[in-house]
Amino acid sequence: MNTHETHIMSDTIFECIIPYIQNTHDRQSLSLVCKRFYELESQTRKHIMVALCYTATPKQLFKRFPYLESIKLKGKPRAAMYNLIPEDWGGFVTPWVVEIATSFSCLKAVHFRRMIVKDGDLEILAGSRGHVLQVVKLDKCSGFSTDGLLYICRACRNLKTFFLEESQVIEKDGQWLHELALNNTVLETLNFYMTDLCQVNFKDLELIARKCKNLVSVKIGECEILDLVGFFKAAVSLEEFGGGCFNDQTEQYSAVSYPPKLCRLGLNYMSTNQMPIVFPFASRLKKLDLLYALLDTEDHCNLLPKCPNLEVLETRDVIGDRGLEVLALFCKKMRRLRIERGADEQEMEDEEGIVSERGLTALSQGCIELEYIAVYVSDITNAALETMGMHLKNLCDFRMVLLERQEVITDLPLDNGVRALLSGCQKLKRFALYLRPGGLTDVGLTYIGQNSQNIRWMLLGYLGESDAGLLDFSQGCPSLQKLEVRGCFFSEQALAIAVLHLRSLRYLWVQGYKGSSSGCDLLTMARPFWNIEIISSRRVLIGEEEIDHPAHVLAYYSLAGPRTDFPPSVISLDYVPVLEE
Repeated sequence: MNTHETHIMSDTIFECIIPYIQNTHDRQSLSLVCKRFYELESQTRKHIMVALCYTATPKQLFKRFPYLESIKLKGKPRAAMYNLIPEDWGGFVTPWVVEIATSFSCLKAVHFRRMIVKDGDLEILAGSRGHVLQVVKLDKCSGFSTDGLLYICRACRNLKTFFLEESQVIEKDGQWLHELALNNTVLETLNFYMTDLCQVNFKDLELIARKCKNLVSVKIGECEILDLVGFFKAAVSLEEFGGGCFNDQTEQYSAVSYPPKLCRLGLNYMSTNQMPIVFPFASRLKKLDLLYALLDTEDHCNLLPKCPNLEVLETRDVIGDRGLEVLALFCKKMRRLRIERGADEQEMEDEEGIVSERGLTALSQGCIELEYIAVYVSDITNAALETMGMHLKNLCDFRMVLLERQEVITDLPLDNGVRALLSGCQKLKRFALYLRPGGLTDVGLTYIGQNSQNIRWMLLGYLGESDAGLLDFSQGCPSLQKLEVRGCFFSEQALAIAVLHLRSLRYLWVQGYKGSSSGCDLLTMARPFWNIEIISSRRVLIGEEEIDHPAHVLAYYSLAGPRTDFPPSVISLDYVPVLEE
């Protein structure tokens, strides 16, 4: 067999193999091997995630991947979820929807996250792709109303997933859900959890359950659980339910019978008195969302022993150290744990409702299969972090916030504990550490850099002492693609030099830094395809108090070039002239 024949055969083999390669990073590496592999990857890619909508134009994406079936598109930076980014920053979905309507002929699924979506965008999407769309996700989006939802629900009759969770929807009426109930028989997932959509007729939910035999997941708003008896009876395939609400008439809830396959449950406003209705099927629960349940530490301790198959738990720090000890003792299959900060008044009522090194130590010794931990703690020690590094070998995602309270933390800095955690948990790909001044020295920052071989995303809050720590950190982290920094007060010059050292970095967000009068020190990191934006400092009204938000730096690689839709609060350094000496 000659060289030419061998080459043809290898191409043929690769053409058969590449559709089965799903990992994005593997496909990206293969596309760099040769021109033919680049072309094959282009022709066979079915799904893509665009981490920032300004990193490429819609036309560039279509030219590169003309046969996409699924797109996930992110708009505003993650900090927007905490009101740190101005509402007018950008992230408009319109140019993408126009291109989807005219070019992406194979597209069946769209997922827009933290984007500004207008009713007109949804009308165009429904009119052009409605007959083939199977998935529509508007995830933490804003700018649209129930009129826009109506376009989707009328036109998209093959819709399997309709997702609106945490989106800011202007509610005019509930006709959109009625149209969905009339037109759809294939729906599998319906989610309008954590929205303000309340004009929902429970009869429409019941009709959806009767018509859509493969309905497996429904997460809704504040609908009285007693009104859903017919829905639960009809939803025979339902595996996940979230939302609803309970009143004080406990005795009436005996009429509620959850579907036989239900194993993922979110409970809103459920108090101690209603908790027994969960007990009969608690043993089959794999996921439990208690973020908006009205349970105290004792309630957690009573419920969790009845959930031996639990794999995912979302709750607040009212679970306390005692609740974590119970979790560690009875829930050995735990893989994901999220503990948010509780309301201040709830914390005052329940003195046990704090999470500290005691609970985390017990957790890491009892739940060794954990892959994800996100937790707000009131106290933490080096020893607790060392224990986690010793036992949690499957951990891929670690996020911890040390709350600002009156307690004096005696075991700071956490340099050695963080080093032990990172060196022990070799599978970590995402890492967030948000402490308080004095929580980590420059030496600790150096340890993070040295022990983060596989980490791709990182958030650092109030860490380090000086520019030297940041520069030492930047000598490591060979895989880091996305870095977010808050409250560390490094200089512009140090930030720019660190970016140049971090060879894999594609995205940087910083709030709180030592800014120069012109911002020109940031130009040290300027290079082709690298956009640098400064979001001006501003005062924000939170409740009745005005809070100062320091300036932000946002920098990222972009094939699209500098943005043209800047609001007044954003400056692009591409347009700032370098002053002559």
